Amino acid sequence: MTTFIVVVFLVVYLGMILGGLPFLQLDRTGVALLGAISLLSVGALTLDQAANAVDLPTLILFFSFMVLSAQMRLGGFYDWATARLAALPLAPPLLLAALIGLVALLSAVFSNDIVCLAVAPVLITACARRRLDPVPYLLALACAANIGSAATLIGNPQNMLIGQTLHLSFSGYLAEAAPPVVLGLAATWALISWQSRGRWAAVPAASEATPPQPSAEVPLDDWQTTKGLLIAGVLLVAFLFTPWPREHVALTAAGVLLMSRKLHSNQMLGLVDWQLLILFIGLFVVNHALQQTGVVPRVAADFAAAGIDLTRLGPLFLLTFALSNIVSNVPAVMLLLPFANSPLSGPLLALVSTLAGNLLIVGSVANIIVVGTAARRGVTIDWHRHARVGVPVTLITLAICAAYLWLRGQLAG
Repeated sequence: MTTFIVVVFLVVYLGMILGGLPFLQLDRTGVALLGAISLLSVGALTLDQAANAVDLPTLILFFSFMVLSAQMRLGGFYDWATARLAALPLAPPLLLAALIGLVALLSAVFSNDIVCLAVAPVLITACARRRLDPVPYLLALACAANIGSAATLIGNPQNMLIGQTLHLSFSGYLAEAAPPVVLGLAATWALISWQSRGRWAAVPAASEATPPQPSAEVPLDDWQTTKGLLIAGVLLVAFLFTPWPREHVALTAAGVLLMSRKLHSNQMLGLVDWQLLILFIGLFVVNHALQQTGVVPRVAADFAAAGIDLTRLGPLFLLTFALSNIVSNVPAVMLLLPFANSPLSGPLLALVSTLAGNLLIVGSVANIIVVGTAARRGVTIDWHRHARVGVPVTLITLAICAAYLWLRGQLAG
């Protein structure tokens, strides 16, 4: 049975690398679900064992913040904030800085993927109206969303998973993550500004490809936006200053938001990323089955015998970066969580797995959303153009992160 479980695990993670399986109409979610089903079908796990393998508090937290992000999107907040920002009488470099700051702040509280999905089309329209090349701003949007989401334990799925599994303090993690995130955002602004110097204006072809459109695709609803912001504020206060379980507080907040006289629950729940939730369920089951075999400790022992201790920060840093770009950050984090045994391991996993997503277009869903939205609006961002920004941003932000973690380790020691 151990051999079968290992084969299923390898096939599932091959699917994570390829984004599916050859000759089958499966995406990553389908592969993870099929892997879990196959383990149950042959009796490698019982239904009770599979159910216990799923971290329900983590899934509840994911779901709750998806509802909160849906509230903000349906209330028109993201579109309104982007349009207002783009209308500010700022020079292009300062406008870029304001965009990076706004996107990072939103991504630290709400889903970075939803922020990109809502902001990108409005940003393209605003750039067309101001005769600005949208590409630097779109790349800044993707990078800032990824970096900003690393600031908190609710900014992205992998951070929620790490925070819930390792029981990290919300305020403690925020204090650890803030310095490298702020420095990373500043470095991102400096790099994109330097690359775009003297070339901020849109070329005629780009202007024609993106004619002016309505400034906001979703009209601002003052009450719905205010309600969402109030709930988000209450959640942050609760997370920062109370010992209440985050998943309980968040689920209660989601329930309050669903009780609306205007926004139908079908609209709210229609924006929940059910595919992501199912992906997590499948990976929880597959990874649990592998852990039960004892293969992982033996592999870790073999690495340690070869001089590579996966519980040390250095090897964990490098492996997190590599796996996040090979199998995607969420599967990588699930695989590496058993090795997070030191106080800095949790922040390391969260920061590195998130910052690594800027490397290539396929490194994060946020990148894919921005590039796809741009293509539909007639703006081309190919892999080479993205890499001109993504690769140096990733290397610089990871260098900042490594230096900070090394310094924290020295001070702690």
